[in-house]
Amino acid sequence: MRPSQVQIDFGTPPGTPPRTSSEFEEIPYPVTHPSYFKTAHNYKHEESLPLHHMNEDTSTRRRVARGPGSSGGFMSGDEHESEMHFDDDGKDVYSKPSPARSRVSSGRVHRPPPPPPTSISEFISQNLEHLPPVIYTLLSCWTRFHKIGHANTVVWDEAHFGKFGSHYLKREFYFDVHPPLGKMLVGLAGLLSGYNGGFEFKSGVVYDESVPYVAMRVMMATFGVALVPLGWYTAVELGMSSWSCHLVALMVLCDVAWLAISRFILLDSMLLFFTFTTVFFLTKFHNQQYQSFSFDWWMWLAFTGISIGCVTSVKWIGLFVTAVVGLYTIEDLWEKFGDLRMTNRDQIRHWAARVLCLIILPILVYMLSFKLHFMILNHSGPGDSTMSSLFQAHLVGNDFGKNPREIAFGSRVTLKGMGWGGGLLHSHVQTYPVGSGQQQVTCYHYKDDNNHWTILPTWEAPEYNPNGELQFLQDGDVIRLQHVPTTRQLHSHTVAAPVTKLNNEVSGYGNSTVGDFHDYWVVEVVDDIKQGPREHVTRIHSLTTRLRFKHQALGCYLYAANAVLPQWGFKQLEVSCTKEDNPDDMHTYWNVESHWNDRLPLGDAKFYKSPFLRDFWHLNVAMMTSNNALIPDPDKEDILASAPTDWPWMRLGLRMCGWGDNQTKYYLLGTPVIWWGGTVSLIVFVIVLGIYLFRHQRKYIDMTLQQWNHFLYVGKIASYGWFLHYFPFFIMGRVTYVHHYLPTLYFSVLMFAHLLDHFIFSARWKDGTKRVAFGICAFLIIGNFWWFRGMAWGIDGPINDHWGLLWRKSWNIYNA
Repeated sequence: MRPSQVQIDFGTPPGTPPRTSSEFEEIPYPVTHPSYFKTAHNYKHEESLPLHHMNEDTSTRRRVARGPGSSGGFMSGDEHESEMHFDDDGKDVYSKPSPARSRVSSGRVHRPPPPPPTSISEFISQNLEHLPPVIYTLLSCWTRFHKIGHANTVVWDEAHFGKFGSHYLKREFYFDVHPPLGKMLVGLAGLLSGYNGGFEFKSGVVYDESVPYVAMRVMMATFGVALVPLGWYTAVELGMSSWSCHLVALMVLCDVAWLAISRFILLDSMLLFFTFTTVFFLTKFHNQQYQSFSFDWWMWLAFTGISIGCVTSVKWIGLFVTAVVGLYTIEDLWEKFGDLRMTNRDQIRHWAARVLCLIILPILVYMLSFKLHFMILNHSGPGDSTMSSLFQAHLVGNDFGKNPREIAFGSRVTLKGMGWGGGLLHSHVQTYPVGSGQQQVTCYHYKDDNNHWTILPTWEAPEYNPNGELQFLQDGDVIRLQHVPTTRQLHSHTVAAPVTKLNNEVSGYGNSTVGDFHDYWVVEVVDDIKQGPREHVTRIHSLTTRLRFKHQALGCYLYAANAVLPQWGFKQLEVSCTKEDNPDDMHTYWNVESHWNDRLPLGDAKFYKSPFLRDFWHLNVAMMTSNNALIPDPDKEDILASAPTDWPWMRLGLRMCGWGDNQTKYYLLGTPVIWWGGTVSLIVFVIVLGIYLFRHQRKYIDMTLQQWNHFLYVGKIASYGWFLHYFPFFIMGRVTYVHHYLPTLYFSVLMFAHLLDHFIFSARWKDGTKRVAFGICAFLIIGNFWWFRGMAWGIDGPINDHWGLLWRKSWNIYNA
């Protein structure tokens, strides 16, 4: 047993008069502030430095504190927060503080539920806290729906997403770089509006009377309406004061960019909605951490996972907010890992819960959106060729399943690259501007006559006789592939490929009578989905047999990866001949997709079946490949594009439509005070955090443990969220636009409100001062919104007649 602890009082130094507590500065903290929890108990465990090292006044402010800044994690003080005592229960020989169980030290202040109301007035009084968000939601309805049908033309990307919605209504398969959930919701809006899917959605075209575009816009804008109450309740869950909650709601309500992007048939309102819900559910879950594995704890954790699945199913930018949740979870589990009082069983349960709800559940939601996508789009459409040949064979209106099964010499075929994102072997009359200068051979993702090739024998063999005996194609046969429209032969030589320099160039050479031995390709069977391994394949079949084509003279293999040709190659995929003999390289695999031969019997679609997981992975890789191809074209100026450095300071906006005097004009640009204030607040937070850390290292106590944890918790959510949404665009090769910043903006808004809360609304200022500060902020936000409202509601007439909109010379609002 350890001896009792002894406290030694050295007394007051000689000559120093006794001092009373009234001579020291007393800082009152409001009882309602989320950081106020039994503040006195924190100081009960501080160990004062010996007074002979410094004078008494300094020593009072410098302490060896076990509180402020000692942890700083998302979950510091998490499940065992308040009163500490020393306990050496046998974990190790060192004394460790063993806090008692309490609530989280950051986030919303927990209040016990009120008793059931006994009258209507009591019910109203208990729910008055919900009155402000209701009012803000009604105002949001007005701003989002006001003049929503004023422009009766197809505005900006309505040309894309309206058309995709039409494909769902006609059940035609299409291809796009974004996941399907948002576009399915566009199709659902069209279905509920009575739209039949017959409009083409060409940019700038006036809507037909049969297109209920106003109703469809209203349904999309409803997601924008919901942003305002979500912003309010997220601020509440983050533990902000009521003043800051009002400011968050006002900023979400009055930002012109969020308003404009929500009023059209676009995906961005849904992307923002699910980004907001993910942050909201995460903060709700955080505030349930004091009662792990309770029903509410499980519910909000599961909702967070579902929201992650939804936001990534709208656009892949949703992965950025997923990363925010991931960072929170990693730090949370690390804090729990260091809690020696938590049993191994509970540790495992915490890890399993995160894996289940934040990894498996989002993946299932994401996959479900693709399953529904495939089920709805069961008819042949413009995007067929991006999918595998087997998948296409089951689409209504596709005739692949009726193609002759067995391939023979003289057959006209299309060859599909089986690598993820592969296209159809293609050639056109244009020649390579580099290398051999011969006819280009590429991979193309759409159906075209230039994809057709004829299988012929070598030049030395007897000429193919269409009336002679059928000769079926077999493993090891040497063939020529003749391009049907141009009669060029598929050819390779020792010239370097234009993009993949280590590979040989593949070109179109000669004609129906001219050629050489560089036109010869050896057919190598890999396997067959129906017949099995190579040794069991008796005859080569369309759709199911996987093939490789080896150049007889050079020994290289016909290869189509995801290398994109420059503009002279129409951004199509490069086809080359790889010198590496890798039997497992999917980019050297091909299959016969379309097959025409009048001398062979038709096939039967019942022989073909494509598994969902293969189709799911194939489509995602094709989406990623196409997304990576959206790179800025140095030979073509994109007046709508902007760089990430332009966004935080609003250097450039985006014209969403035509800019003629007779057109209603929309300009995508934010409310300056919100964007600039949010950017400045991020810089201020870094500076203030550095100052606090330096002062803490010098043993100054600027705030209690709970205040410090709360300051860091909200600051981390906002700063991590902003960083993870913003900086990835610097490493992306794709073209960027100002609307890519809109999810990022939310986190700068939270940071702006957080710092105002920290320095003003939750500080020691008088209530009158706080009212004045709030009034100034609200006036600037509302005034800025009202000044620029026309950019979201529409500007009619000559744009140069509208004075006062050019706050920065770089804005291309006015005509030169």
